[in-house]
Amino acid sequence: MKAVKFGGTSMSTADSILRVASIIKQDHDRRFVVVSAPGKAKGCDKVTDMLIAVSEARPCDRLVKFELVRNRFAALCDGVGLNGALDEELDKIQSNIVKADYCYILSRGEYLCAKLLAKLIGFTFIDAADLIKFNGNTYDDERTAEVCRAGLKGKLDVVVPGFYGSDEDCNIVTFSRGGSDVSGAIVARAVNADIYENFTDVDGFMTCDPRIVPHASVIDVLTYRELRELSYMGANVLHPESIFPVQKANIPIHILNTFNENALGTKIVPTEAFLAGKHSRKNNMPITAIAGRQHFFSLHIDKSMMNAEIGFVRRVLSCFERYDISVEHIPSGIDSMTVVFSAVDTETCNALIEAVRREVNPDHISLTKDIALIAIVGHAMKSRPGTAARAINRLSHANINLRMLDMGASEINLIVGVSDSDFERALVALNGEFEV
Repeated sequence: MKAVKFGGTSMSTADSILRVASIIKQDHDRRFVVVSAPGKAKGCDKVTDMLIAVSEARPCDRLVKFELVRNRFAALCDGVGLNGALDEELDKIQSNIVKADYCYILSRGEYLCAKLLAKLIGFTFIDAADLIKFNGNTYDDERTAEVCRAGLKGKLDVVVPGFYGSDEDCNIVTFSRGGSDVSGAIVARAVNADIYENFTDVDGFMTCDPRIVPHASVIDVLTYRELRELSYMGANVLHPESIFPVQKANIPIHILNTFNENALGTKIVPTEAFLAGKHSRKNNMPITAIAGRQHFFSLHIDKSMMNAEIGFVRRVLSCFERYDISVEHIPSGIDSMTVVFSAVDTETCNALIEAVRREVNPDHISLTKDIALIAIVGHAMKSRPGTAARAINRLSHANINLRMLDMGASEINLIVGVSDSDFERALVALNGEFEV
């Protein structure tokens, strides 16, 4: 039995929705379907962006803005041969739209899309608000597991809207953008699916960003751990939090392309099963993939005898916590430490530096604003000596200055830091070295 999720591009036009219906019908194991809101199409914005515009409009202008959304869904219904199928639902939403809150408005794209697909393929619609639970604005995994399992027990051939759930007061609450991936994983776990298929508009995870490295190839097998590292560092095929529900049940994920039935896609498998030899890759290189992100800051702190000062690192990090700044990496030496973090505004940055000065009285403190981080990811690095040396040598030969180097004890992820201006050249150089 399979749980299947279709992204916004797959649901963006009448033709693509008919393709989705065909894909579902081709495999009778596809019994549970989760959908995103329609994505961008020719002459049309993403429905979620259109709904954001509705929510941000003055109450007196919301009906005008919503008319564009209504027309989009009416056209989709006409295009798949279900003229007027959503009129009643659209009327109901329209009557609420003037006073509706942000999350309710944003969620209606997925809601209407799931209603449409369910009618088209003859499946049962079940509202995500009845299955996925939040405690305030925080996703409640334990309660969701119980409620979703009970809500889907004994049911087959179901369509569920992605991206949202409800809180204890039955108010709609949304995930972050791309959260329909998480919804699909939640449903897969609830029904104990054999596999979670995630259909998108690409052939799978790539070994490097193909916009920068055109000859990058599709990865046939990834582990949960590798997926987390790559997703966080900019490989945006799948929401980085979507593995957690399926990971608990050891359910593999299969990334597939709605528009290319010949593509084999990428299978994402339990890490322990891969390391035990239950899965193998066609590529036997030490590196699985390379990904990166730009525009980080780094705060460098020097202080003599820092290592002997108990609580020094904790006190520095308390300043970051005070200003709600997430820390990425902390490479350190005996008398120095560097804290790498996502870019913040100038006022917050200046306040942070002064807080660190007061807290630990450093000999010297400096800020660098143009750091790009590149993750070299792969389980095989642990058994292949020299990976870090090869990376450093390749960057040196490309005349790229290394700003940071960080590798954890797990040896699955080597992080190199370079200047933002060297980012693309570094990706090309590293990809060429490891031939991923």
